[in-house]
Amino acid sequence: MSLSQGTHERLLKAAEEAMKRAYVPYSKFQVGAALLDAEGNVHYGCNIENAAYSPTNCAERTALFRAIADGHAAGSFKAIAVIGDTPGPITPCGVCRQVISELCSPDMPVIMGNLKGDIRVSTVSELLPGAFTPRDLEYGKKDNSVD
Repeated sequence: MSLSQGTHERLLKAAEEAMKRAYVPYSKFQVGAALLDAEGNVHYGCNIENAAYSPTNCAERTALFRAIADGHAAGSFKAIAVIGDTPGPITPCGVCRQVISELCSPDMPVIMGNLKGDIRVSTVSELLPGAFTPRDLEYGKKDNSVD
């Protein structure tokens, strides 16, 4: 699935706007995400911290969960962009990679950037090769008894 350079730039700009909305009183590390759906709509996400740490939610998951809650089907997304104030293009954390692999197609572009204008584009499957997927859960449903 390929996207134009203009689409990459538009999504990174939207992600930068979302980044400004981040709730980060502890780390002060703002991250924004912009998810493009099949109809061309952009769903914004930002990281939202919590004093208890584990309930904290990353920007990528916020955008995906918001789009799903708004009625968009898993697997129907066209791209996601993520941006942060990092030395190189920011990458999704491991938890986000797992969630992205569950809710997006393996060939969907993941556009990663930083505030200096550095960009890296990858696919979902390149970010998490060998991802644990719903297909892996099918094994436990089979009759695996030994006679």
